[in-house]
Amino acid sequence: MRKSALLMLFIMVIWFVISFVTNLIGPLMPTIISDFHLSLGMAGFLPFSFFLAYGLISIPARGPRTTLLAAFALNLAGCLAIGLYPVYAVVIAGLFVIGLGMAMLQVVINPLMRTTGGEAHFAFFAVMAQLVFGLASYVSPFVYSALMRQPGAATRPLVWVQFYWAFVVVYLIMIAVTASLRIPSLTLTESERSGSVATYRQLLGERTVQLFFLGIIAYVGTEQSLADWMSQFLSTYHHFSPTHEGARAVGLFWGLMSVGCLVGLVLLRLLDAKRVLAVFTTLAIGCVAVALFGPAEVALLAFPASGFFLSVMWSIIFSLALNSVRAHHGAFSGILCTGILGGAVVPLLVGMLGDRFGLRLAMLTVFVTLGFILSIAFWARPLIRNETVGVLDLFSVRRRGNAHE
Repeated sequence: MRKSALLMLFIMVIWFVISFVTNLIGPLMPTIISDFHLSLGMAGFLPFSFFLAYGLISIPARGPRTTLLAAFALNLAGCLAIGLYPVYAVVIAGLFVIGLGMAMLQVVINPLMRTTGGEAHFAFFAVMAQLVFGLASYVSPFVYSALMRQPGAATRPLVWVQFYWAFVVVYLIMIAVTASLRIPSLTLTESERSGSVATYRQLLGERTVQLFFLGIIAYVGTEQSLADWMSQFLSTYHHFSPTHEGARAVGLFWGLMSVGCLVGLVLLRLLDAKRVLAVFTTLAIGCVAVALFGPAEVALLAFPASGFFLSVMWSIIFSLALNSVRAHHGAFSGILCTGILGGAVVPLLVGMLGDRFGLRLAMLTVFVTLGFILSIAFWARPLIRNETVGVLDLFSVRRRGNAHE
């Protein structure tokens, strides 16, 4: 029992590291643009290289220790490259290598968490992992802001490279811990197994699969475009400091997304998932509109608030998709996860359009992706709908649960 608890703690640490490293790119963007004298389009290749790797690679979750060690080794190599040779081309390549490692971690960590905690407790630990992930995303911009407040930091180039040296140390520790821990072998569930070539060909030929794949692209593209370009937008149009107000806005964006996940869990017990998706997407569109065209102080609040309304989209789109097909859920899950490519393509598109038309007009791209997500609430036809209860029933269940305790 003690060994299982130790391994579960290690898994939560992995979730924290994944989130911290992944979502540090957004607050770093304005500083990297300044240090390397980049155009917006060139800056767009930073998240592009990372999420391109994230979306393309698919490593079977067998031999968890080997997969973890290989993933951490890739992360270490990418961070070491950035630390040793912090020039634009190497940073792009380093982020791609780190993205490969992160993708491998994501593939193995869920089945490992299920095996370690047990099937009966998997939902609980999955929510806990989501909260840990959100906490790290919230914390990373504030850590960056604290680093930049050091005396003379704002005037020194490449101060942010210190993060990647710190990550080198972190990944060396993770490799050592992985090598010493007793890690169980994995038995994959149907939803975790990959399919045959014929299965993928069959699924990719179905219009429903294609549309939900685009839905995941739209969601990840929206999320990363806002997180990556928010600070730069606030600096360009409202002259807020990227290392203070901008970083704080990005941190609150991720923090409110975690809060929104908890609210979403309750709402999905009370309301049909498509209705929740429609309401939250509409409110997200409103927040983004106010952020792009409202006054400075309002934009500073509206950008983070959009994170709250984005929070339920991934889980609802994913569940609606899986509930819309009768078989091959594991293969379909793999196709959907490849939609993480949206985090590469859409922010890059925003950057390239920003060079030509300005960042404000370029970020109108987010309305297209959000509009597609909103459409899902109307055309999705799941074979199984989420089970709902009345408000009184929800609270009565809780009271009965407390009484049994």
